[in-house]
Amino acid sequence: MTAGGGPAPAEPGRDVLTEPAFARLWTAATLSGLGSAVTTVAVPVLLVSVLHATPVELGVVNAVQLLPYLLFGLVVGVLLDRVRRRPALVWASVGRAVVLAVVPVAWWAGALSLPLVAATLFVFGLLSLVGTAAVQAYLPTVVASDRLLPANARLDQSAAVAQTGGPAVGGAVVGLLGAPVALLVDAVSYVVDAVLIARIAVEETVVAPVVRERVRDQIADGLRWAYRHRSLAPLAWSTHVWFFGNALALTVLPLFVLRELALSSLGYGLLLAGTGVGALAGAFGAARAGRAWGPGRVIGLARLGYPLAWALIALAPAGDGAGTWTALAAGSVLAGVSAGLENANEMAYRQVVTPARLQGRTNATLRSANRSAAVAGALVGGVVATAWGNRGSLWLAVGVFLAAAVVVLASPARAAAYDDAA
Repeated sequence: MTAGGGPAPAEPGRDVLTEPAFARLWTAATLSGLGSAVTTVAVPVLLVSVLHATPVELGVVNAVQLLPYLLFGLVVGVLLDRVRRRPALVWASVGRAVVLAVVPVAWWAGALSLPLVAATLFVFGLLSLVGTAAVQAYLPTVVASDRLLPANARLDQSAAVAQTGGPAVGGAVVGLLGAPVALLVDAVSYVVDAVLIARIAVEETVVAPVVRERVRDQIADGLRWAYRHRSLAPLAWSTHVWFFGNALALTVLPLFVLRELALSSLGYGLLLAGTGVGALAGAFGAARAGRAWGPGRVIGLARLGYPLAWALIALAPAGDGAGTWTALAAGSVLAGVSAGLENANEMAYRQVVTPARLQGRTNATLRSANRSAAVAGALVGGVVATAWGNRGSLWLAVGVFLAAAVVVLASPARAAAYDDAA
């Protein structure tokens, strides 16, 4: 620990997981990620197969869980720059555990409905906004700046492992016990997450313990930093476009897979697991690629993988044959590889170049804008699926993903480097 309360520099070549504070944070993220991967399967199956949601209803419910980012994201960023982030992480995890338990309890009581699920996901989304923004702002307190890239890569690796095993297990659990019960797995994982984070022994200094600035002014500071920076700004806009396309695609995907292709919940889980396999492979190469080529080039090239991946999925023929599974598997794995390569580099670059006093606002501001774009994407996905069909919606997503890649590759962001903060 340094005199200023930050992490001490680590020995060169030492794995970031040997640092006790980060190891606890990583373990917590891995366990909650496994639970969340189960929920990723359970919620769409619950909506499509249990509550029989229409495409528009599915789009609305998907949008509702992202709505808190639009409504509260900027304010949450300011608050996270005023308080210690570790307690915020703990209480966000406890809250998510309680909220997730509402669905199986309502199901057992015979009171489960689309409005109740939507309300539950709204509160869950608000707590996720706090938790995710807090962990991104907290990470530079846990590890030194030169360790942020490998630390983010390790977190992505654990997320990829969770995404690989979780959906397959989730599909099996949903098939055996039903979608509502599967959500209890995620609830328990958040309880364990809270306990582990509460035991992280890192001194955390509040950047501005006495705040005289108005909330509005602090929000403006965060917006100016994120959207006037030479490289952060185009990266931010590209990511917003990507989130629109991703939400559009993911809204249509369960309808396409479960209804049009007639795959089982286990098959849907295996498809998502394929993305996890690809993400794990990409995450293992993310740090090396970022150091060799720079984060800007890695992000730009990785984003070219998404339109190809979703084109393969859109081309999957109907039925449960080899051609269907080949197209779906190739598309899901390629999307995962792209995500694994780019995410750690984008997060690390943002954390390296952003001043400590703006970490909370920058992370929450960009996450708010990303999820706002996702709200629009989910709504558009539901409407377009009704008008154009599932495949038509997927092809629209392909075009959106291509636009996101072009924004990076045609801007100064493609030359972004980790020494930009120097």
